Amino acid sequence: MFNDLTVPDEWRARQVVRDGITEVTTGPIKPVGTDAELIQSFGYNLDEIEVIGTVNQWRKEQPDGSWLASYQFRHKPLTTTLNLPALYASASKKPRQQLKPASSGIVTVVVLSDVQAGKVGARGGTPELIDRLVEKRAKLSEWLSHRKPERTVLAEAGDLFEGFESGGNPMFTNDLSLAQQMDLAAAEVMEFLKVMHRHGHVDVLAVPSNHTAWRQGKQQLGRPSDDLGLQVHRFVEREARAAGYDVSWTFPAQYDESVTLDVAGTTLGLVHGNQYAPGGAPAWWGKQTHGGQPVGAADVLVAGHYHHLNILPTGRNPYTGKSKWFLQAPTLDNGSDWFRNKAGDDSDPGLLVFDIDADGFNLQSLTVL
Repeated sequence: MFNDLTVPDEWRARQVVRDGITEVTTGPIKPVGTDAELIQSFGYNLDEIEVIGTVNQWRKEQPDGSWLASYQFRHKPLTTTLNLPALYASASKKPRQQLKPASSGIVTVVVLSDVQAGKVGARGGTPELIDRLVEKRAKLSEWLSHRKPERTVLAEAGDLFEGFESGGNPMFTNDLSLAQQMDLAAAEVMEFLKVMHRHGHVDVLAVPSNHTAWRQGKQQLGRPSDDLGLQVHRFVEREARAAGYDVSWTFPAQYDESVTLDVAGTTLGLVHGNQYAPGGAPAWWGKQTHGGQPVGAADVLVAGHYHHLNILPTGRNPYTGKSKWFLQAPTLDNGSDWFRNKAGDDSDPGLLVFDIDADGFNLQSLTVL
């Protein structure tokens, strides 16, 4: 049986998107006949993408004499498939001049979680959501001016818009269509980038989630990478580049639902949180470590989904001796009245912010704006 631990790091499965170019590493699979067969087997339409350069491969012979190969190729889309008026209007505004990078050594992480654009609840509808996010950005701008980070990370923890297939009766309560929800979600991500871009390079992390999944009722369709929230980020990425922003996006691999990023030597992990039951994050995270999954190596794991703040030390990095931390972000949505009616509980909306520096996760910096 193939032992994944013998695969060099650069040939393990991953999908990384930077500057509009996607680099795919398949991980060990059975060898394929042609490059076209390989690319099509991973769900790509050769009429919609352009393969850049050559397809590279790493091979490993198995004890039974068979071979496995890991392939690596790069591609970019041939055309832009969606024109979002609000996104283009937002992108057309000249970004504010970037501040001179500081020497603080601080990287500030901003967690945008459970915006659920289009949802109507006890806290209002779209006008109230926009007002709330404008207020959070004003507070964020003031906080960043005080902290003076060298760069920032926008961790979008999922449920960027409400959707229509996630239970309840959203077709009777939502105040935006699906296209309008995606439009507003894209514009709001761009607005956060405007604030953060003034403080140097911005890394964006995005993960699939239950509300933005491509689904029919309870049935999820396609692969995790087909998530409509991730597609919103791809639109924003193109427009942010066109607007001159110094921004990089990191997405999960095609079949993964979590992602990691090295932040000043600390591994930051991000997952939506619908992968486990309430309170189940430590056990789920532990299994990711045991299974050799990328997020298992995270020093800090950030999640959303459960709409309330939770900060928990759990586990320890055996190489640094430092505690690992699980951070569950509060919601930014208009309220989950079904849960309030059922459980009698509710949680204030908030924007989770914290710093990572040369010493790792800075617990004292953690705040909710």
